[in-house]
Amino acid sequence: LQSNGCGPGFAEENTSSEEQDTIKISGKSCLASPNLPDFCGCSPGWSSAFYGAECFDSEVHSYLKNLGKQKSSESQNIDAKKVELEQLLMMETKNYRKTIKFYQKLLQKERRSKGPETKSMLPKLRGQLQEMKSKVQFLELVKKYMMYAEQWGVESYVLPAVIHSGKADTMDVAPMDESSLLLYYNTEKHQCNNQNGVRVLQAGTPLGLMAYLYSRNAFLEGYVQQFLYTFRYFCTQEEFLQFLLDRISSTLSSANLDPSTSLTKICNRSFYILQAWIEDCYSVDFATNTDLLGTLKEFISSKVASLNGYGERLLSLLEDASARKSGSADLCSGVGKCEEESEEGRKTLHSLCKKLSEDVSRKNFYWKLSKGVGPIAQYQREWLHTGSAVLPKPCCSSFTEESSVSLARADEVGPVLLMECSAQQLCWQLTLLQQEVFNKCHPVHFLNSRALGVKDKCVAVPKAVSAETVSLKVCNLFLSKCIQDQYLLQLLKNADSISTWVAAEIVTCHTTKRQVSLLSKFLLIAKCCYEQRNFATAMQILTGLENLIVRQLPAWKILPAKVAEIMEELKAVEVFLKSDSLCLMEGDRFKTLPTIPSAHVLAMHVQQLETGGFTMTNGAHKWTKLRNIAKVVSQVHAFQENPYTYAPDFKLQSYLRQRITHFKDADISALAADNCANFHQIPAEKHSRKIQDTLRKMKATFQ
Repeated sequence: LQSNGCGPGFAEENTSSEEQDTIKISGKSCLASPNLPDFCGCSPGWSSAFYGAECFDSEVHSYLKNLGKQKSSESQNIDAKKVELEQLLMMETKNYRKTIKFYQKLLQKERRSKGPETKSMLPKLRGQLQEMKSKVQFLELVKKYMMYAEQWGVESYVLPAVIHSGKADTMDVAPMDESSLLLYYNTEKHQCNNQNGVRVLQAGTPLGLMAYLYSRNAFLEGYVQQFLYTFRYFCTQEEFLQFLLDRISSTLSSANLDPSTSLTKICNRSFYILQAWIEDCYSVDFATNTDLLGTLKEFISSKVASLNGYGERLLSLLEDASARKSGSADLCSGVGKCEEESEEGRKTLHSLCKKLSEDVSRKNFYWKLSKGVGPIAQYQREWLHTGSAVLPKPCCSSFTEESSVSLARADEVGPVLLMECSAQQLCWQLTLLQQEVFNKCHPVHFLNSRALGVKDKCVAVPKAVSAETVSLKVCNLFLSKCIQDQYLLQLLKNADSISTWVAAEIVTCHTTKRQVSLLSKFLLIAKCCYEQRNFATAMQILTGLENLIVRQLPAWKILPAKVAEIMEELKAVEVFLKSDSLCLMEGDRFKTLPTIPSAHVLAMHVQQLETGGFTMTNGAHKWTKLRNIAKVVSQVHAFQENPYTYAPDFKLQSYLRQRITHFKDADISALAADNCANFHQIPAEKHSRKIQDTLRKMKATFQ
């Protein structure tokens, strides 16, 4: 339901082929009313919040201007534009997918035979694929612009009337003063159009900010998605829902009349925003608030059910969202086969992007890295940008096929299997485990984290205090009646458990030699993680290694110098992540290479943006501040678009889960106290001889 792939550089789309099938069945599966828009996926997506108006550059404008022109009169027709664009997009997507499959076959053939003809064809085919990919994504961008530039927005002078539309049956659409609702500031010529002195929203009252959703350019400017991320700072979910339902109720009876009237535009835009809200924020607003969900369902059943099946579609949308929340349904109903093909094509495209990338991911950062860690580092570098996920065979062989040790009782096995597995294998499986947790989070989860007890240099709420006992009265930036999902605490608790596990595994080693080996293994795992942009696990391992008890171990003194340098690299990574809230969004790598950010670092960046007042002296809420917050948290959805495609090793993952669970609440100082390898040992023979000699001399003097 969500399409997030617009923006400079044409970010990768997730739903290219399924949108094509949706086009074919749009007359059946979508709204049939002639006066209501084609609501097939209304959520603007993360790119709208991140790029704003820059999401659509001048090339998109010029292409759309020349699209669908009739040869005789050269007049523009919106229906002709849609038909021509859908046909082009369908054709280009079909050719692109065929070329990807052909590339896969050639790649397999090249690995088997290594013929010179195949080797010469692969570079040419990769170049063609890049061109085809850019063209498909550009057409998707044009389609998205056409959808957002629809006729359901109103001019700014009508916005005060939008507020009054929920209180009266008729509307006065005469020009009214909006200065009491919204404040603007003027800018220079905008790069996406030819206007001079563009007005940019600066602040507004809660009603004014909600009314601005009906502005003609609200979708194009990215305002709608930014609003969906941040509205909880100035209104509750119930207030926002009631605002939309009041507008629908007051305009529904007139919506089937002239589509050019303000009543029809307000009604249709209300439906558009409502569906976008459900698609993007169901998990954080409706799933956690049964009263809110019940109010919406009751309204749809009683008021909207007669709109040619659109009420049923909204109810079906809610059911699908609920099923996705529980992980028991596909992304979209009605296009099952297309969904499987789209998922396969998306993973293939992601793997292909990793193969085609000319830049090594480790060059994405500004610190100076070490020259390597011997043959192990060289082995890791060779795997950084392989196309292993393109082929059906697993990326790595399961270590359990060679090991006779049972994983049924991981607490008895101990760290033996950690030593038997390579750093690369452990990195892959830890990354997949981290991805599973990260994919369940939402950008809204990172807002208002102070109210949840999240602080700097404090990964989570103290273990003795449960999440239910956290006081929301202190530092609560949301409205008091606004329900907040606390999934961020689970995310940070998981990170804390991994850090504790790392420290516990090291201090429970009974010999210094094994401690050195395990320290080296964790450092290599962390290095591999950050090189492959899994910054979450890398920082969790760093936190475990920086534990006060661990840092005082004698094993650090005999650690190989090249391995010890990795610790400095990890600290440099941490400094880089803390330096800028958008450092991982620079360039185009995040669009093709999977990324998992550090949840705690991201929460701290959002807290920094939340510092200071949210309102002006006149009581208006600062939209510029809210827009910056929305831009930062939007990267959560951006990173979730590109998943890691490593082959899962479920037995190894089960072992890691058990070890992490076993040590999650461990007292590191208590564990270290029971192990003599954690203390500096004084040479026993020489020291005892000196003491004995001294005692003899002392006795002799007293005799």
